[in-house]
Amino acid sequence: MTRSTPRTVLHRAAGSFAAAGLLAAASLAGAAAPAQAADTPVFTLGGPAETALHPYPENGRPKSSTVEISLNNPSEDEENGGFGGDFTLTFDLSGVAGVADVKFDGEANPDCKVTGTKAVCEDWGIWPGLQGAADLVVTAADGSESGDTGTITVTGQADGATFTPFTTRLTVGGPDLVMERLPFRTELTPGEKQQAPITFANRGTRDADGVLLTLRYSRGLDIPQRYSNCEYTVDDPGQPDFGSTTALCSVEGAFEAGATYTLATPLTLEATERAYYDTFLYRIQENSAAQRASQRAGALFERGTGGVLKAVPVTKGAAARSTDLNPYDNQQDADFRTENTADFVAYGDQVAGPEGATVKADIGFRNEGPAWIGHIRSGEDVATVDFTVPQGASVIAKPDRCRAVTADGKYREDQTSPAPRYVCNTSMTVRDGSGLDLPFELRVDKAMVGASGAVTVRNTWLQNPKLPFDPKPANNTAYLVLNGEGGSESGGTTGGDDGGSGEPSTPPTSAPDPEKSPSGDSGSSASTTSGGTVGTTGGSGGGLASTGSIALIGSGTAAAALVAGLVLFTAARRRAARHA
Repeated sequence: MTRSTPRTVLHRAAGSFAAAGLLAAASLAGAAAPAQAADTPVFTLGGPAETALHPYPENGRPKSSTVEISLNNPSEDEENGGFGGDFTLTFDLSGVAGVADVKFDGEANPDCKVTGTKAVCEDWGIWPGLQGAADLVVTAADGSESGDTGTITVTGQADGATFTPFTTRLTVGGPDLVMERLPFRTELTPGEKQQAPITFANRGTRDADGVLLTLRYSRGLDIPQRYSNCEYTVDDPGQPDFGSTTALCSVEGAFEAGATYTLATPLTLEATERAYYDTFLYRIQENSAAQRASQRAGALFERGTGGVLKAVPVTKGAAARSTDLNPYDNQQDADFRTENTADFVAYGDQVAGPEGATVKADIGFRNEGPAWIGHIRSGEDVATVDFTVPQGASVIAKPDRCRAVTADGKYREDQTSPAPRYVCNTSMTVRDGSGLDLPFELRVDKAMVGASGAVTVRNTWLQNPKLPFDPKPANNTAYLVLNGEGGSESGGTTGGDDGGSGEPSTPPTSAPDPEKSPSGDSGSSASTTSGGTVGTTGGSGGGLASTGSIALIGSGTAAAALVAGLVLFTAARRRAARHA
């Protein structure tokens, strides 16, 4: 755990694989706190439930392990939920006397001292969220024997705050499950398959009573087998995750210390038609109800219906359950790059309203595949929707993910007043069939015929807008048309099942049939008096950035027609594909 100065300000412990739920050790949150006054904060101490110690060697120095003690401030108020006061953590070491020797890393914990069977850490400030509190460096005591065990209890104290205590257990000896790295081919083509003969060893001092094999593979990969001793779950499509599948396989048997094991039948790893950048993670742990519950993390799992997944010995090396001597070598992972593409198709809208009215517009893009795109390692956003506001209009409401920029796309400090242009980043993943839907509200400042603003999905770097995976850049741009007079499409894409024409388009220039939408279906429109909300009519398309043809409405007849809502588009919305 990294700690910074002055006085080792605590930081949040959040590793890159925490989202995958695979590196977090099973931990206890401590006993429930007694009832407190509503304004008294309650902080929770935590850490690993149990830690295994390497037995004291006959020669040389003993190997150390680290027990990371955490501190959780449950406040969700990032700005005002912190505790700005001194606090003290006290460690009762009497329970591990003769079992383990305990000290603190002086660099990481400069204000922690051990005196006999007691240790004290002093610090200041507890920020919202989970953070590191102290790192205990533990080794087996001289004279200890395999199987010796004891506990350490941690308590906290501060004026104006309460701490829930936490107890962790130290045990000498145990299994040490080590996952071997497989020599995968990592440059693939869609449909390519390869074997995954998962192999692991027990290099500890005790046998492992059953193992839990965890497999996690991102959206573009698949393992077709569904074993009856495995449980499977897929990430919620509504969550900004990797669309990953997780399998938890409980493999029975006594896995002997000193022996190496492999699967009786290798797994098959396949790059699907969705593959682009993908990751496969495989992990081995001793099986237990607590370990399975920790890996499930509250998700719903479904048991497979195929045969039984078994592991057989490769070399030979009774069984008493313990914790892993080195949990950091239990896991391996591999990254894959599949030669594939993803077609990002922008969509715009057509809206109308008299001067002073507020109109609502829906813009964005869809990923029409075949690949999903995810920046698994870097966590960077996949793409940006770049929206130029039509002339004669001002944005009065925007999605939270969008930020105002200058007319040339540069940084703009003012984020409250209307801007000429907005950029909206995606998350680090965009699944096939998904995309980004962005509702905007605009005020009509001047009633102009055919005012339009470009809606472009591009790279997040303004200087390098090309999407490297997209083979059809022509449909990366559509238009938001305000008070258009044309009957043609507002862009080259329709948002229909065919994914659009993929050709460049221009803003509409001719008046539509008031009885029909561009698609030939009856449209819908609604209006209120000037200054009220006016209903929108929709279309979508792709093309090159353009301001379109714009004509200021000067005639009294045209102005009156707008006020009366007689020239509102009746174009039917064709966004079924965007929400499929």
